[in-house]
Amino acid sequence: MSSRPTMGNLFSGSGTWELAAKLCGIDVIFEAEIEPFPVALEAKRFPEAIQLGDVSKINGAKIPAVDILTNSSPCQDLSVAGKRAGLGGERSGLFTEAIRITKEMRESDRNDGRTACDVRPRLWCWENVPGALSSNKGEDFRTVIEEVARIADETVSVPLPPKGKWLHAGVVEGDGWQIAWRILDAQYFGVAQRRRRVFLVADFGGHGACEILFERESVSWNFAEIAHTWEDSSRSIAERISEAGRIVRDGIRSKEADLGHGEVTAYTQTRPPVL
Repeated sequence: MSSRPTMGNLFSGSGTWELAAKLCGIDVIFEAEIEPFPVALEAKRFPEAIQLGDVSKINGAKIPAVDILTNSSPCQDLSVAGKRAGLGGERSGLFTEAIRITKEMRESDRNDGRTACDVRPRLWCWENVPGALSSNKGEDFRTVIEEVARIADETVSVPLPPKGKWLHAGVVEGDGWQIAWRILDAQYFGVAQRRRRVFLVADFGGHGACEILFERESVSWNFAEIAHTWEDSSRSIAERISEAGRIVRDGIRSKEADLGHGEVTAYTQTRPPVL
């Protein structure tokens, strides 16, 4: 049985998350997409992955458990170029389906006897347009963070920052969990265009989200070494995450992180953010 970490992707699209996983030595277990062309493309690229189809019809308790769940929920209702219907819009509202599926997966894992940081998925990743930070005067992103946090702790209440303005990077953490977000630009990762996106990483079993996400823009990735780290079955998931982070840091060559005002905002669910 392989000791490599596993990943599932909701709203698969062209399979960017899957490609990144493959480069890092992560096994793609399932994908969910409804558009015919991406479905056919991903079936060819990742023939071993289960095609789950419409996310609204997925029962998280009945699909394979994975270490990492990724999703790029539809962004049209959050984009500054659209009508900005927000999370209440028909397309961007599908975000709630990803939350539901995650909760069902984790509850099923607990029912099977797993506890604490072993409950899957432990890591949860979300990508969207930068407009998600300002949509509905910041309320939509507050909802995103709160709903993700409630996967780990149903009692969490996340307040709006002053004037509803979210910085380009920040972190929310509680007892045994951490959520970090930041805006990254594709031009610093070998893509010949400026393409800014907000990435959110949640660690439901520890405080590894910051270590994963807060790195510099230009990174010399040693994929073979990272993959070897994951294949070491003697290490826990937490140890593998930490070691992969060290490999990435050792490969940093240039360009400071774009953190908006150069700040990282940290607060827990028990006190308001200091922004």
